[in-house]
Amino acid sequence: MPFQHQTHSAGKWYALSLAEQLGNVGSEVGRAARATGDNERYWAAVSRAFELLDLTISDPRWKKRLKELVRAREVFGDVVSGGLLYRSTFEELDRYFYQFAYAARLQR
Repeated sequence: MPFQHQTHSAGKWYALSLAEQLGNVGSEVGRAARATGDNERYWAAVSRAFELLDLTISDPRWKKRLKELVRAREVFGDVVSGGLLYRSTFEELDRYFYQFAYAARLQR
């Protein structure tokens, strides 16, 4: 399945800072949280969030942060599947990713 974020997969994603990348992931996580009543929008946002997380994980600049990035993906997957393993919520993930969006905004 091709990436929905074609411009990012073409290389632009790797020009973004970690804060910008994770801030964008957080936007999709937030969209998924707000779309819980709309099955189509919910799964589209979940899919995009996973795609962006996978792009971030594959970015060689963050190899020293790999454990944190993979854990964030794992926790997101747990939340999407009901939060039974980590007992995390969309609200907690939103707070986590918001910090990156805020930092990215300060970088501008």
